[in-house]
Amino acid sequence: MHCHSTVNPRRTAACEVLLVGPPNVGKSVVFNRLTGLDVSVANYAGTTVELSRGIGRFGEFEAAVVDVPGTYTLTATNQAERVATEMLSRPVDLVIAVADAVNLESSVHLVLQILSNRRPTVVVLNRIDVAAAKGTRIDDAQLARRLGVPVVPTVAVRGQGFTRLREVIAETLRNPAAAEPPSGQQLWPLAEEITRAVESPISADPAPQGRRARTGRTSLRRFDSDALVHPWPGLAIAVLILALAFAVIVGAGMGLRRFVLLPVARGYLFPFLISAVTRVLDAGTLRSILIGEYGLLIKGIEWPFTLVLPYVLSFYLAISLLEDSGYLPRFAVLLDGLLSRIGLRGSHSISLLLGYGCAIPGILSTRAMGTRRERVIVATLISLAVPCISQSGALFALLAEAGVWMVAALFGLSFLAMIVAGLIMDRVVPGERSQLVLEIPELLAPRPAVMLQKLIARTRHYLLDGALPMVAAVGVAAVLYETGLLARIGVLLSPLVTGWLRLPQDAAVPLLLGVVRRELTVLPLLDMTLTPLQLFVGATVGLFYVPCIAVVATLSREFGVRAAIGLLLLTTGTAFALGGAIAHIGALF
Repeated sequence: MHCHSTVNPRRTAACEVLLVGPPNVGKSVVFNRLTGLDVSVANYAGTTVELSRGIGRFGEFEAAVVDVPGTYTLTATNQAERVATEMLSRPVDLVIAVADAVNLESSVHLVLQILSNRRPTVVVLNRIDVAAAKGTRIDDAQLARRLGVPVVPTVAVRGQGFTRLREVIAETLRNPAAAEPPSGQQLWPLAEEITRAVESPISADPAPQGRRARTGRTSLRRFDSDALVHPWPGLAIAVLILALAFAVIVGAGMGLRRFVLLPVARGYLFPFLISAVTRVLDAGTLRSILIGEYGLLIKGIEWPFTLVLPYVLSFYLAISLLEDSGYLPRFAVLLDGLLSRIGLRGSHSISLLLGYGCAIPGILSTRAMGTRRERVIVATLISLAVPCISQSGALFALLAEAGVWMVAALFGLSFLAMIVAGLIMDRVVPGERSQLVLEIPELLAPRPAVMLQKLIARTRHYLLDGALPMVAAVGVAAVLYETGLLARIGVLLSPLVTGWLRLPQDAAVPLLLGVVRRELTVLPLLDMTLTPLQLFVGATVGLFYVPCIAVVATLSREFGVRAAIGLLLLTTGTAFALGGAIAHIGALF
């Protein structure tokens, strides 16, 4: 296959370039650097594996760059690896293999497997700054000779090396040559031999401190020891780190909400909107829909932007600190022994953590797991007891001012529910467990610029996929409320709400709204006068209640309609069972 240059007016197709590499090596950053904003996402034919596709321009060539699912090997042990293997087996113009300078041997092993497919190949040697900070220099010229393909060192997060990378890609597209596969040797011994040949200590550098200062990132090697992945003192450190993260989320979120957003909204914005609408519209249904009990211009702004958004920002700040420092993989290794008791691996904790941002990426990340059994267990735990960031923000807003201990108790209940559900599923879900395969990156000081980029991207995602649907749901609720339909349905649900859950009859309304967005099960309770026990009961129901419509659709696509309906019934039943039990037991004291 030979692609056409963009200067050819009769060009009928762009080049096709595959971007291949292990997870957590910066492959997505490389992809974004090469393609910019011209990106689309679609499922690979016949699978549920999503591929990112973007347009890159390299000299006179225009190329469709496909970000292949991250994989450590091409042995096809899971769906993502099978897709990567199948894509590499068909004709393409170029393969860009992203290698990790910090974990070079495993990356070289993957590159050797890629070369076996005899496709034109360029190797991107990423994270050379981190390798240098660890005291390792890599001879990229010798690595290129050993592999027989071009090797370009890069620091993707800073854009270093990409000018040369584009030139090398363009030259390879002009003069494509099939890579020569390794001959007559086992790949792992060959990868080890190549790595030993190209790596050297940096201590002989006449100015090592100056070189390390230019990496732009501070190494925390004195803390990066086995202590973090062993039960002692690893578990104690993990508890301390999680407690600090919890304090950042609650403290920063509550402060931003109480002292900035709510005063501005309630002191200036809402009075202005109410005055404007009152001047334009006479009393009636339309005015009530806009500024009434569930007013679109009031609750549609207050709930998603002044109550939930502060905790979204503080949550993503905390999770970015843990991600960018390199602590999360260590946390996964530390939890491996505990999670193995419920049929999971430590690496699955990362999917659970993703679920705290949004259930959908958490569920989709299970595609890379070795067995369907593990996928089902993790997806169930996320759907049942992992609140997304919008839902968590609503829970914080509801409980934090009544007492931070109530927030801790609720999340403790969430963890307990996950443990119990995991223990049960480990015994009833058939299948085998996979092995733990996880690269441990260097422990480094977080980079403010990268954290800011992540915070902006994730906040944009919340605004588009969380806040706007919530505004729409509030608009629907306002119409139903002002037409009296919500009140009629509330009467029908009264025995369940007032009898079993011991909540006011008005609390039936949030149960209906929660079908659209889970956090709407909680937010309307903020405007009700409730006792601490009722607050906790309402929060418990909101925590375990039905997943929102988008999550149910994702579950249906990934595991089938029957599984999605089953999880819907499980979450709803658990929400009412636990909520009612807490209400009746609490009433005894």
